[in-house]
Amino acid sequence: MQFLLAFIVVGPLIGAAAALLPAPPGLKGKSPDQAVLRHGVTVTGAILAAAIVLTLGFDHDQPSRMQATTDISWIPALDVRIHLGIDGISLPLLVLTALLTFLCALYSYFKMPAGPSPRAFVALLLVLESGTLATFAVLDLLLFFLAFEMVLIPMYFLIARWGGEGRRAAAWRFILYTLLGSVVMLLGLLLIGLKAGTFDMVALATDNGRDITTSVQVIAVLAVGIGLAVKTPMWPLHSWLPDAHTAAPTVGSVLLAGVLLKMGTYGFVRIALPITPDGMHVLAPYLAAFAAAGIIYGSLACLSLARTGAKGDLKRLIAYSSVGHMGFVLLGIATMTPTGVNGALFANVAHGLITGLLFFLVGAIKDRYGTADLDTLAGATGAALYGRAPRLGGLLAFAAVASLGLPGLAGFWGEMLALFGAFRPAEGLSRPAFLTFMAVGAFGTLLTAAYLLVVVRRVCMGARPGPDQPALPDIQRYEFAAWSPLAVLTVVAGLWPAVLLGLTDPAVQKLLAGGKS
Repeated sequence: MQFLLAFIVVGPLIGAAAALLPAPPGLKGKSPDQAVLRHGVTVTGAILAAAIVLTLGFDHDQPSRMQATTDISWIPALDVRIHLGIDGISLPLLVLTALLTFLCALYSYFKMPAGPSPRAFVALLLVLESGTLATFAVLDLLLFFLAFEMVLIPMYFLIARWGGEGRRAAAWRFILYTLLGSVVMLLGLLLIGLKAGTFDMVALATDNGRDITTSVQVIAVLAVGIGLAVKTPMWPLHSWLPDAHTAAPTVGSVLLAGVLLKMGTYGFVRIALPITPDGMHVLAPYLAAFAAAGIIYGSLACLSLARTGAKGDLKRLIAYSSVGHMGFVLLGIATMTPTGVNGALFANVAHGLITGLLFFLVGAIKDRYGTADLDTLAGATGAALYGRAPRLGGLLAFAAVASLGLPGLAGFWGEMLALFGAFRPAEGLSRPAFLTFMAVGAFGTLLTAAYLLVVVRRVCMGARPGPDQPALPDIQRYEFAAWSPLAVLTVVAGLWPAVLLGLTDPAVQKLLAGGKS
């Protein structure tokens, strides 16, 4: 199993190198471009298959134990090790990453975004996948930082070279924000490692901050948290996100929302909670306050974009919705309770599935109508997707109600558990303050329902199209293949949450107990 995890992390890098080589004559098909796009589907499909085999071989009776581990000395002078492993916290995110990247590669095979060579596109997509998978698999602080940074360059080029209007400015803002946050995060990681005498995340979690004073922990959490909060994105460090999503190609938006944002919240759970618990305890109320503010801010921004006459871009609206949804994740983490942290991890996965589907759908609408501007789409009578492309309209409505947290779908459980965690936070945290944050978050769910229902009304409803209007293609076969797994998993996770919570809960219990089973 350890070799399987190493293959999952390194395999996309090998595939990226192979994508830059000329295709053998027998594999070119109709064109070299088609061959390299098929190569992307093959490599990401192999990584997804390996992730599924890893999941089947995972010891589900002991999800709190690190499994499929590899531990090799890399830089002995600094005690930096190539240490890989997965538990119930990281396994769902690993599988989510492999799934979304495969679906993006499959979608791109049929709908390649306009831009330079597909060869470079596939190579960047695979490097991005490798960096993200490594972030969820490495167990060394410095390796975590390297993997965390590895995704920046491929995402920058995906936005800058294959994006839409304003892509270069959006790409620069994305990389400047995240790089500046990462510099501060590196200082915090170095502080932890040098004070504790090791960069090994398992050893540090087991020690549970006993070798680091509270004042040093507060400084470390503050430094590390800034870098993680930028990537999450937490209000008010979120301003790079709407521009990046608006300019990015469809698959770039799917991966940015579905995978990259999870790297920030995962860092809070894997590093801040178990390694610097005292520092996290001091700063948790502030984190919860920013999370609650983000929930309201994201919802109000979406309501503003959704109103008639606002010239709101549908991709930009979904991007702002991510600020609100990730606010629930941060609120759950800030409670420092098993209920809240499990809710945060569940909401992480649910957001990846639902928002990934939403960005696929918005990309398809933009392809069909030539715009994602809500006023242009709705016009005087509404875009009438129900009448013009009923399957597409129905799936958009499904994704919207899943995103607003309808019971029975994946979006419900994470937000509910995060609010329950805020109802009774960890011992020592101010319960009146967290009750206030819970009330603010609950009000945010009402605002979320409001703007998403407005979007459904304006885009899906409207007058029946006349005979003079051009036909609008409904969901194509390749779109059905790329989108249906996300819709099915959204239903499965909503109806059977124990599948995911059974993995995360024992690992969270151990993590909050200081590494003791």
